[in-house]
Order: sequence, then C-alpha cells, then structure tokens
Amino acid sequence: MSVLPGGARVEVVGLTAGYGRTRVLDSVRLTVEPGGWLAVIGPNGSGKSTLLRSVLGFHPHEGQVRVDGVPTSGMPRRERARSMAYAAQAPVLPEGVTTRDYVALGRTPHRPLLAAPRGVDRQVVADVMDRLELAALAERRLSTLSGGEQQRAVLARALAQQPRVLFLDEPTAALDLGHAQQVLDLVDLLRRQDGLTVVSTLHDLTLAGQYADRLALLSDGRVVAEGAPAEVLTTQALSTHYGARAEVVHGPSGPAVLPIRSAG
Repeated sequence: MSVLPGGARVEVVGLTAGYGRTRVLDSVRLTVEPGGWLAVIGPNGSGKSTLLRSVLGFHPHEGQVRVDGVPTSGMPRRERARSMAYAAQAPVLPEGVTTRDYVALGRTPHRPLLAAPRGVDRQVVADVMDRLELAALAERRLSTLSGGEQQRAVLARALAQQPRVLFLDEPTAALDLGHAQQVLDLVDLLRRQDGLTVVSTLHDLTLAGQYADRLALLSDGRVVAEGAPAEVLTTQALSTHYGARAEVVHGPSGPAVLPIRSAG
C-alpha cells in the first residue's frame, strides 16, 4: 500500500485551548519531523485528546499549526483531508453501513465531488482492509462488529486517505495485546517504508516507549518533558505526573514500564 510521497513536518506553536473558561492546554509547542512518530502521553485529563482535535482544527484554539510550513488554518478542507487523517478514539459510526463502504469513505478527498469510486480507490480500500484483517468483515454492518473490529475499521478509513500525517487518538484502547501490536506494527511499517508522519496519543506507556521515536509528556495542559522515550519515561516523571510507583526497564525495542505493588 502506498501513501502520498513522504511525510510532512508538523509544527505546533503556542497552542492554547479550553472549554468555556476552563483552560485545558497552555501554550503547547511541538515539532514532528517528516517520518517521525510522536506519542503524546500524560495522565487522564491532561489534554491529550483536546490537543489532537485542536491541531486538526476540530476544536477552537489559539496559536498556529503548520504542515510543511503552511498554516493549516488557510488550507481548503479537501486539501487538509489529503494531508492529514484522523482516527478518533470513540468515533460516531454511521448506521447501516458496511465495513467496506465505511473504509471507502477515506477515499472521498481524492475523488471529484459525487464521483463514483475508481479502480485505484477500490484497490487501496481492499489493500488496507486486507492488512488490518478486515477483508472477511467487508459485508458486515459496522454495528455488528466488536469494539476492537470497529477500531480497526476506523484506522483503515484513515489509512485509505493516504495521508502525509496520521493522527491517532488511543488507537489500541479497545484492542487485545495481539491486535494492538498488529495495528502499531502496520503504522510503523508505513512510517518506515513511506515516510508517513505519525502523531498519536497512547495510554499504554510501554507501547508508547516501544513504538514512538519521541514522546511528549503532557501534564496540566503543558508539555513538561519531550524527547526520546528513554529520556521521558523515568521513575521520577511517573511518580511526579502520574502518582505511580513503577520501574522502567530498558529492552531492545525501548523502555517498558513495570508497576510496583505497594509493600503494604
């Protein structure tokens, strides 16, 4: 499966956002290089999902987001959809739609308005579904799929857009370990083969440390640590920002976080 040539550079400058008078994000600044994978981590309520939605333009915010130096605020909607794809953690799924037709919606930005799917569209959809083990579910209605199957369908739709930047909000939340690894392996393969830029939130710190090449730790709406996984995932950071007792073990694929049971 091919994507548009190369990933894009993403810059977030002074991004501030909130809900009503409650500020959730405060002057967040991040940069993701082309082909990089930035995983945003942080305790519940730190603003991870709001950050992704703000960067994508789905949530009101101050500050600027640039893709390859171009502010996204001035991009036409279809151009933005060809550059950036989003797999939400809990998307609203349309009623009565088959898995194949849902994944095919990802091709909309690449087709003329109201045009029927072309051969290339059908091929991309088939390829994505095959790689995410959804081919056998092609004619099933989305509503009949399990939570994990639905989550893979959401990712498949995003990948069918052939974006330059892929935004994933908790892509492994409803998946067992095997399917979580399968999904992250596929994302990592696309990143390495085609240069796809990835920005994700990940609740599982070990998966974040194993797959992303950079982490950004959000706490109280601010980036309190950013860098390679081994630099960000420390026992001190886990204690300070998560209130957690944990040991960080460094393996061949990156750091893993092991919770420590209370002696009491």
